[in-house]
Amino acid sequence: MSFLNPDPKRAEEPAADIVGGARLIPRITIQAFCEHSQTAQLVESAIHDRRMSKVALTTHNGGLDGAVETYKSNPTPNLIMVETTLPPSEIPASLARLAEVCDASTRLILLGHVNDVLLYRELIRGGVSEYIVLPTSAQSIVTAITELFASEGAAPIGRTVGFVSAKGGAGGSTVAHNVAWAISQALRQDSLILDMDLAFGTAGLNFNQDPPHGLADALNVNQKIDQTMLDRLMSKAANHINLLTAPVTLDRTFDFEEREFEQIIELSQNTMPVVVLDIPHAWNAWIRHTLATIDEVVIVAEPDLANLRNAKNLADTIKALRPSETAPNLIINKLGLPRRPEISAAEFAASIECRLLGTIPFDAALFGTAANNGQMIAEVSANSKINDTYRAVGLHVTGRQAVQSAGKGAALMKMPTFLKKRA
Repeated sequence: MSFLNPDPKRAEEPAADIVGGARLIPRITIQAFCEHSQTAQLVESAIHDRRMSKVALTTHNGGLDGAVETYKSNPTPNLIMVETTLPPSEIPASLARLAEVCDASTRLILLGHVNDVLLYRELIRGGVSEYIVLPTSAQSIVTAITELFASEGAAPIGRTVGFVSAKGGAGGSTVAHNVAWAISQALRQDSLILDMDLAFGTAGLNFNQDPPHGLADALNVNQKIDQTMLDRLMSKAANHINLLTAPVTLDRTFDFEEREFEQIIELSQNTMPVVVLDIPHAWNAWIRHTLATIDEVVIVAEPDLANLRNAKNLADTIKALRPSETAPNLIINKLGLPRRPEISAAEFAASIECRLLGTIPFDAALFGTAANNGQMIAEVSANSKINDTYRAVGLHVTGRQAVQSAGKGAALMKMPTFLKKRA
């Protein structure tokens, strides 16, 4: 390998800023050689970015000299990151020594302390994949790695949006399905709904569909599934709406490994601009991993104490899983249930420190009719203001339009003291 051999195919212009899903870095091995402990901590913190969920990263001391000594007797990984404090005039010679002990397919990101355009151009011409000036952020390092390993000319991938209920019966599935419908109608974008509650999912009922195949069939052939097979397993519920429904059977248990759904979601992103995940109200390894790696998370909750406690726990955990991402979003559902003391929507959102995307009022007749008919709210009552909420949420989670402000509910119940302290 020669770092001093320029790569004519390397794209110098940054990729277009397309509103789509974040591309996960493939399963690669990265080894970093740092001269300062602060740099090692910075590189190690990058592994917490959700785009790095498949990456194996290790850090070592020694900089360029340490890397040269290591690879004299060890194979090189997919990517080497090296910090150097050498003056610009000495860097090319040190890189030449490193190139002599590296495989031809290995890529190099150099972390330097000199902000010099001429040095940058010389390094890039010499075949260094990227030069990053310290100090920098973990997000900048991850972005550089992502652009480096994204296939040349790769098409944009779909945006993944997950809806999860703070409490059973809060209506996360209903909200997910209606938001997907709003996206398909308002944006004319193809959307795929993954009903991930395989035992009790309602996507088939809500869209009045009973397809012979669905998500369970895709999981049964997980390692062998490809794009063509996944397309065959999808069912079309309406114009721009596609489903991977749940089997809704109890003849077996549905226990999955942490990354069981990962390949299916990635294949779905290749063909669908929007992938809506209807995530069941449960807590296990695969749900935790899914929430950590998708683009947007929406918590659906009712305005009562149990929902507040669960939503706070969910929000805190999701923030910890995604430290470099924005906080999860919040939708207050079934607002105004007769004779129920309620927490105001604004106070609810402030307590769990999440953006309030909207509130959906309780309307037993409207939602009951839609559920019994297998229809969306917009089909039952096209003039209902609830459709405006679904549309605004759909625009926000697809990155098309920010929610300016959410309606305030009546403050009918004081916040418990222990939750105030936690908030």
